Order: sequence, then structure tokens, then C-alpha cells
Amino acid sequence: MSKQEAPVKKNDTVEVIIEDLTHDGAGVAKLNGYALFIPKALPGEKIKAKVVKVKKGYGFGRVLEIVEESKDRVNAPCPIFNQCGGCQLQHMSYEAQLRYKQKQVKDVLERIGKITDVPVHPTLGMSEPWRYRNKAQVPVGEEEGGLIAGFYQERSHRIIDMDECLIQHEENDKVIQKVKELARDVGIRGYDEERHRGTLRHVVARYGKRTGDIMVVLITRGQELPHKNKLIEAIRESIPNIKSIVQNINSKRTNVIFGEKTVILWGDEYIYDFIGDIKFAISARSFYQVNPEQTKVLYDKALDYAALTGTETVIDAYCGIGTISLFLAQNARHVYGVEIVPEAISDAKRNAKLNGFTNVDFAVGEAEKVIPWWHAQGIRPDVIVVDPPRKGCDDKLLGTILAMKPKRVVYVSCNPATLARDLRVLEDGGYKTQEVQPVDMFPWTTHVECISQLVLKND
Repeated sequence: MSKQEAPVKKNDTVEVIIEDLTHDGAGVAKLNGYALFIPKALPGEKIKAKVVKVKKGYGFGRVLEIVEESKDRVNAPCPIFNQCGGCQLQHMSYEAQLRYKQKQVKDVLERIGKITDVPVHPTLGMSEPWRYRNKAQVPVGEEEGGLIAGFYQERSHRIIDMDECLIQHEENDKVIQKVKELARDVGIRGYDEERHRGTLRHVVARYGKRTGDIMVVLITRGQELPHKNKLIEAIRESIPNIKSIVQNINSKRTNVIFGEKTVILWGDEYIYDFIGDIKFAISARSFYQVNPEQTKVLYDKALDYAALTGTETVIDAYCGIGTISLFLAQNARHVYGVEIVPEAISDAKRNAKLNGFTNVDFAVGEAEKVIPWWHAQGIRPDVIVVDPPRKGCDDKLLGTILAMKPKRVVYVSCNPATLARDLRVLEDGGYKTQEVQPVDMFPWTTHVECISQLVLKND
């Protein structure tokens, strides 16, 4: 069949076998080589589907009937799973999700990185894969005059009002519900995105799993927060363990949650939590991993792959608030961390001091500029650790790593596609990928974190 010809038309009903899943969890069926992507369908299932969109090389369908069901299919326990876009895989058993994530990483490494001879280990999952998130960011709006708060419907900006989210810690659920109720009671208006009116845009709840500390962040359209004192008093009375109430002002027409200005309304600027034995101060806008239990698993593996003996110099590119840096500092001679966000470096320095680490230094700037400068000062890393954003490492940083030739590179990735691309560059530059370990940081979603160990080949 020519790629130009679609064997189906919009609104056709077809019966297909699902062969695979896409990176975002949709089932993949083939009709004479033409790919049809069908959300909520699982590999091995025979599906009756309605074709909802047709493009030249592929189309999209919607499940009408499951003719033959996969043994991996389970009933999604969340009542709004089919409307909410937060989780994509609640209809799939947890064991099957872990296999799917391992396969996804393996397939992408082979397809994009042309890396075929590297062990990709089984995904490290959770014994209890529910209620793991320590931060809830919930949009607020109005419906028939009443305040609502929930998550966006899949592929839309319609808010689905909700009472609980099964991947949020129970404390966050309670906080969100209580703040919604109290804001409604004192007469605060929800934000209208289309008209750019109303007061309360988002409520953010942060919870320290080990400490029990709670922070509430009220994100408002303007500086004014009507009935502010009444609301603060009500929150303090209603939420035990509340340590901090913060207002963040975001007056822009934007999908970005936080604005630039943050005001402490009551309590402390920080709450605290631990990953392993290391204590972290967390502010309203701090980047802090949302699943601390699995973060410990991930960072233990990073330590393992760094193979530190206490004599090494380590550079942590994209260091954030110093989470990986401080883990590495437990076993390294000295760690240098670099991060482009000044507030993150302030947090990193505070966290180093909080834990009594004197063998770490942090710098603000682009890794691809700061690291060569360190090199010019005589710093010779034995290990470089990278944990870049989804777009992967900057080309210049990869070039810098290849020029500096550390013995080992530990690559932590939240996007297997850019990981595969960057591993190819490092392999072509003289490194060998030893192994890759997927870690399930976000059960019931399609996201997969992985960590790779590379060693410098002998010249």
C-alpha cells in the first residue's frame, strides 16, 4: 500500500489486533501497514474501534468494544480515569507496566541510538505504587457559580472537579479539598482562563513524607487576595502540621503555573523532607522529586554507577537543588554542581550547609560554559553526572564531556528518546554504555526514568 493512501475513512468501524503501545500509552494496530493509534487499548487485544482522525501515514481510533481482552487488563480504580489526563495506564496491571517501560527504553535505544548490545535491566518498581506524590498542583475554576478544583480533562483545559487522586499522598488530597472548601466559604472567586478574570488560579500542596510538614501555595491572578486574613486563619485552624502558607502572583495569560513574585503569608519559607539520610529544605518553587521513595532507588543506583571510593572529583551538571550532588558527596572527595537557575543554586548551598557537607561547591550558569572554566582552573573530574531536562544534554556539554574524558559518565534521563540520541554521541566519542536501569518514578503513567553507566574506552 502506498503511504499516501489510508485504508480507512473517518467514522469507519474496524476490528483490529493491538500489536504494541506508543510512548504515550496508546495501542498500535496495523491495517495493511497503516498505523492506527487507539488509546486505552492493550497489546494482544482484539478491538472494535471507531476511526476518529485520518492522516496520510497514520490515524487515530476510539475503543468501541473489546472483543478479546488482554490478561494484563485491570479495572482502573480511579472514578475519573477516563476523563482525567493525569494517568494513562490504570487499565494495565502494574507488572505489565514495568515490562512495557523496560521494552520502551530498549526499543528507543535500538531505534534512535543504534545501541543493541547493552543490557536494559527490568524496571525497578514500587511495592506500593499508589499515593506516592508529595506535591499536588491543582487548577481552580468555577462551575455554575461554585469554586471547583481538579485536573484538566485529557487534551483540554476543562477542569474535572475531584475529591481525591489515587497517586497523590492522602495528606495532599485532604489539603486541596480543605483549601477549596475554605476559599469557597470566604467568597474567593476561581480563575476564568478565557476571560482572564477571578482570583485563585491554582492551589499547590507540598508534603514532607518523613517530617509531616505541609505547605500551601495559593497562586493568584493579582496581588490582591480578598478575605486574606480570614482564609489564613481558617487554613491554620483546619490543617494540622501546616508549616507554611504562601501566595504566588501570576498575572500573565499563560499556562505556566507559577509567577515571578512569591510572598510568605504565614509561617516558614521552607518545609523539610529527607531522601535517605539527607535533609532538604523545600520552598514554594523548589524543584524536588515528587516520589522520594523511588528517588532514593534512583540515586542509590547513580552512586553505584559512579563507583566512588572517596578519592574522586565529581561534576554534577544540571544539579538543581543539589539532590544528586549531596548523595555523591557522601562517597566522593569533592563534588562540583552547576545549574542555570539561580534560586536552585541558593537552595543547593542551603541544603549542603543543612547537612554539614563541606566537600561540595555550586555555581550558577550554563554547564557547557562553567565546566570548561572549571577545567581551565585545573579541575579534572573522574566522574561526570548529568540529569538534563526532557530535551536532553546541550551539544556543547556533550562536546565538553568528550574533551575532558572523565573515566565514567552517569546519565540520568527522564526521556528515553533524548537519552538514546546522547548515548550515541558519547559512544561515537569514545565511551561504552555498560548498562541501563529503568526506574518507575511515576506508576500508572507512561513516564519512565532511567540511569545509564558509561565508561571511557582505552585509547
